[in-house]
Amino acid sequence: MFLARSLGKMSGQTASLVRLEQRAAEADQIIEFLKQQVLLLKENAIQASVREEKKLMVENAKLKKDIEELKNQLLEKEKSRGVREVPIPAGDASVQCTSKPSSPPQPPPSGLSATTPTSPPPKDNEGKKKKAEKKGGEKQKAGGGGPPQEEAKVDVSRLDMRVGRIVTAEKHPDADSLYVEQVDVGEAAPRTVVSGLVKHIPIDQMQNRLAVLLCNLKPAKMRGVVSQAMVMCASSPDQVEILDPPAGALPGDRVTFENFPGDPDKELNPKKKVWEQVQPDLKTDAQCVATYRGSAFLVAGKGVCKAQTMSNSSIK
Repeated sequence: MFLARSLGKMSGQTASLVRLEQRAAEADQIIEFLKQQVLLLKENAIQASVREEKKLMVENAKLKKDIEELKNQLLEKEKSRGVREVPIPAGDASVQCTSKPSSPPQPPPSGLSATTPTSPPPKDNEGKKKKAEKKGGEKQKAGGGGPPQEEAKVDVSRLDMRVGRIVTAEKHPDADSLYVEQVDVGEAAPRTVVSGLVKHIPIDQMQNRLAVLLCNLKPAKMRGVVSQAMVMCASSPDQVEILDPPAGALPGDRVTFENFPGDPDKELNPKKKVWEQVQPDLKTDAQCVATYRGSAFLVAGKGVCKAQTMSNSSIK
């Protein structure tokens, strides 16, 4: 009986060994199959790479041929236009360039020898010139497209003179000889004007009256009050009279001069002294008419400006 049990155990072990051997054989077959698949994939990849390389080589050869043809066409066109071919003494003898025929040397300008080099102006002078041009352009733009103020002709047309109505006048709080007036010159709000007329014009004659105002002087502070215009008067050492506009004139009407057309400056530049150059030629004539070099102070369509009694007198 013991022998029978031993034989049974041995038979079971043998069967197990047989099954293991069968599984090992199957595993070997699977591994071999996988190896074959890997080799096949590698071979396909190599073949695809070779095909791609051949394709690229063909395309490169075609591109090189096209480039050579285009270069030859360009050289032919350059030659037909008179451009000569100049080889470059470098490594690749096939590389060439073209250049236009050199023009004969130009003779130097009169007064300069051929050996004297002409040099550009110093940078400092060039910079100053550009700054001056820029400054002049800004002034021309500010002047409404006309010539720059410093280059414009100096005459009475540069002055902005208008009819104004003195609405109120009172004595300056800090100066016995000055009036402080509120004057309507046709703008949205009256202008404040300081005038040294206390000794010449009674205060009641300063109220609600028409006058001629110079409106483009630079505003100036007089004893603490900023004056924005100047009342034009016939003047002598002993007498002063405010100029009267013609009948029918209204605040804001422009005073013009027949022989001196033009637009006034927006604001007179004190450094250019335009007023100081014009003023000596402002005078009343024998009929008390206010004039500049014989041309009357004129309000278009309404008449001339006059002093009441002062003839042949300065105006300021």
